[in-house]
Amino acid sequence: MLSISQKKYVNSLKQKKFRTQCNCFVVEGIKMIEELLQSDYEIESIFATSSWIENNNSVDCIEISEKELNSISSLKTPNEVIAVAKQMDSQLIDVSSELTIALDKIQDPGNFGTIIRTADWFGIKNIVCSEDSVDAYNSKVIQATMGSFFRVNIVYTNLNEFFSKNSDLTVYGALLDGENVYKKQLKHKGTVLLMGNESKGISEDLISYITDRVSIPKFGNAESLNIATATAILCSECKRV
Repeated sequence: MLSISQKKYVNSLKQKKFRTQCNCFVVEGIKMIEELLQSDYEIESIFATSSWIENNNSVDCIEISEKELNSISSLKTPNEVIAVAKQMDSQLIDVSSELTIALDKIQDPGNFGTIIRTADWFGIKNIVCSEDSVDAYNSKVIQATMGSFFRVNIVYTNLNEFFSKNSDLTVYGALLDGENVYKKQLKHKGTVLLMGNESKGISEDLISYITDRVSIPKFGNAESLNIATATAILCSECKRV
């Protein structure tokens, strides 16, 4: 049974200030909980319906009703199980020999989640975000990753400082006046793919760190290309042998 304090606590984690204060976040759904259980994240508590418990009787959890699950879920259609896990300090891995994605002031949780999923698909271990980007522990971000969240290192930092400390890296900047990416041979070792804000693009103070301006040519009449889609295309070009 779900207590009033537990309900209040889980619901409070829908807000960033309480996630930060408690150093915890919420994970929902059968697929996502499976990924969480296989990850290195510490689980604080799991709340599940009887049907989920019957199929996962070795997992320590608190049984709740569908109505109780609905009262703490962020999903339109609650999905049997919800967990509270501890946040984890991620560390960048092999930046000097890997392809890293850098995100400047990205704001849309769905876009961010899709980019994390894309990074996982292409075997990209690191995503570096500006400090004013959307919170990776936002439930919409986590849901959009479809489990990839648990396999990618996401670090928030001052991007000016990051690029200054890693001045030996090749930095591909996605810009409208960049070179046609299909006519340029990109590499993926020791490189950073810098993507800008959905509406404003890359911040002016980061332009000087870009070593190679790249763009995706337009063939139709669309006004713009979604940042998550653009990131996927550029990752594919970087990974092409």
